[in-house]
Amino acid sequence: MIVPPGMEQVLETVGYAPAVQVGNTLYVSGQIGRDAGMQLVEGREAQIVQAFENLKSVLAEAGAGMSDIVDLTTWHTDMRDLPLFAQVRDRYFGDFRPAWTAVGAHMLCGSPGYIIEIKAVAVLRAQVPA
Repeated sequence: MIVPPGMEQVLETVGYAPAVQVGNTLYVSGQIGRDAGMQLVEGREAQIVQAFENLKSVLAEAGAGMSDIVDLTTWHTDMRDLPLFAQVRDRYFGDFRPAWTAVGAHMLCGSPGYIIEIKAVAVLRAQVPA
C-alpha cells in the first residue's frame, strides 16, 4: 500500500489506499482536485492541476514518475473540459503519451463540485518505447 505524506486522511477517513503496488506495477486510485486538507480546490484548471499534483505525489512515494504511467483513465463531469484537460496534461507529460481513456460522468466522489478524476497504472522503471 502506498500512502504519501498528506494523504493519510484518505486512507483513514475515506477508506482506500492512494495506490497499491503488485510486483513492478503500481495501481493508483483516482485522484481528484482536493488539497491535503481534503478540501475542493476552486477553479476548473486549478482542480485539474491539483489532481495531477496528487497523482505525482503518489507516484513519487512509490519511486515512480509520470513517464512510468502506461495507462491513464480520466472521468470528466463536463466533456467540454477536454481541451483544457489536454493542455494541463501536456504540461505534465511533455511529448510522452500513455494509453488514455476519457469517460463522461454525472458526478464524482459522490460530491458536487468535483470535475475531474485521474486513475493511472504505472510500471516502475518501465522502458516505454517512444
